[in-house]
Amino acid sequence: MYRDLIVWKRAFQFTLDIYAVTKTFPREELFGLTSQMRRAAASIPANIAEGSMRSNKENLHFLQIARGSMAESEVWLELSHKLNYIDDATYKGLYNLCDEIGRLLSGLVKSL
Repeated sequence: MYRDLIVWKRAFQFTLDIYAVTKTFPREELFGLTSQMRRAAASIPANIAEGSMRSNKENLHFLQIARGSMAESEVWLELSHKLNYIDDATYKGLYNLCDEIGRLLSGLVKSL
């Protein structure tokens, strides 16, 4: 089951963290950066879950989508850091978690 996968657990935690940090973003970003970050982050565990219920070939496709969403999340993290919406420590923590998720996703892809 997908909930037992470490990569899903980390990706779900990343999504929760993104939701928490974006609550502090300026109101003007609600339909811009805040929305983009939340959707990209939530897409990672959602695609891991959906793919796990499919054939190996389809699972690989969903894992690739999750990897793309992870890369997109890295861009939004960088942007929000450069705009001073998140501090250095928060940025580093989230970026490191994103990096870990990327490594775990790569390992999962190789195992299929």
